Amino acid sequence: MNVTKIAVLLTCHNRKFKTLTCLSALFAQTLPEKVEVCVYLVDDGSTDGTEEAVRQTYPQVKVLQGDGNLFWNGGMHLALAEAMKDNYDYYLWLNDDTNLYPNALKTLLATSRHLVEQGCNQPIVVGSTQDTKTKAHTYGGLVRSSWWHPLKFRLLEPDLEIQICDTMHGNCVLIPKKVVQTVGNLDSNFVHGGGDWDYGLRAKRKGCQIWIAPGYLATCSCNSLKGTWEDKELTLKERLKQISHPKGLPLNEWKIFAQRYAGSFWIFYWLLPYLRVFLIPLLNK
Repeated sequence: MNVTKIAVLLTCHNRKFKTLTCLSALFAQTLPEKVEVCVYLVDDGSTDGTEEAVRQTYPQVKVLQGDGNLFWNGGMHLALAEAMKDNYDYYLWLNDDTNLYPNALKTLLATSRHLVEQGCNQPIVVGSTQDTKTKAHTYGGLVRSSWWHPLKFRLLEPDLEIQICDTMHGNCVLIPKKVVQTVGNLDSNFVHGGGDWDYGLRAKRKGCQIWIAPGYLATCSCNSLKGTWEDKELTLKERLKQISHPKGLPLNEWKIFAQRYAGSFWIFYWLLPYLRVFLIPLLNK
């Protein structure tokens, strides 16, 4: 029996404790026989000693260096590009604030293999995450949620059975080699967010399918809206600044996304979030 090789891809920036905790859960996984894991971590210019701590605690991790301007999508693009050189059987996207449950990787693999046996040649398998304290559903598979808004998605609650979805968050995603060969890398037009949703939608257009594995596979708390462009307490000037930030909704990136997936009326859907920035104060009255 051949060995199944999995490249685990992460990117981090100044979250040493979270990164080490994530790696600890990863290396504690209960793996099936003949499965090997190799970790690629992009340290995007951390100044808190993350790289040194990772090299000391987990010397087997391949650490790649960024300049602090890669953010999530740029870092994952670099990690995947490097891993693709060695032609792994699977590629696992993993956020550094996502802590896998002990059987998570085993479940993802079993789900992928089951889907292939059922005739699904190129299945992407998504792991759903929940908040550490509240156990609320936080990230995972996404399905379209509006009859009139093509860019509106909602989380699909995991069940005991696998379920098909439209795209995904990139927190915990197992992608087989065939999909990577078909779809390629994350799109470098996106800097931080959007690249995961785009990848899923591109994959679907190319004949791949996206599924969520049964149950919750990890913990990951939701990012707070405080201080973001959606924070109702910020001034208009501050919201405009935040929506233009790589972690916001940059105009050109959102334009690319809308052009690809919003159809003939993409300009309308492209402009909607920016109208919201101006309307938030009025909606709060």
